[in-house]
Amino acid sequence: MPKVEEHVLIEKKENEVGAKHRQTYREGKRLETYTVETLAYEDNKDSKVKRISFVLGKAFEITLGFTLEKLDKNSTKFVYEGQNKGVNFVGRAMLKLSRPKDQMNVVQEFMERVEKEALKRGQTRV
Repeated sequence: MPKVEEHVLIEKKENEVGAKHRQTYREGKRLETYTVETLAYEDNKDSKVKRISFVLGKAFEITLGFTLEKLDKNSTKFVYEGQNKGVNFVGRAMLKLSRPKDQMNVVQEFMERVEKEALKRGQTRV
């Protein structure tokens, strides 16, 4: 994630449901630190799944899912899903005032970054 500056395991093992990481995120000059919890984790030969959840800025509960499915020797299907929910009045108001186009720009930027990283690592298509 482009704005994440630190991601440190603080509880359990990396590949365990219930694992927790301390993550630091930069928004402009402001740093925000929060705890990311692993809700689901699967690491199979032809597929991988990870679901995480965290509260950002004491205002937004964010749940994300990442699924990788091997299609063939050189291709992988990547599915990214997420939900952003306001946990208090400020968070709910900010979400109602935000434009869907701005939210989709964040998702598109992330997907482009994933594709770029996959291509660097030798995948031919994402």
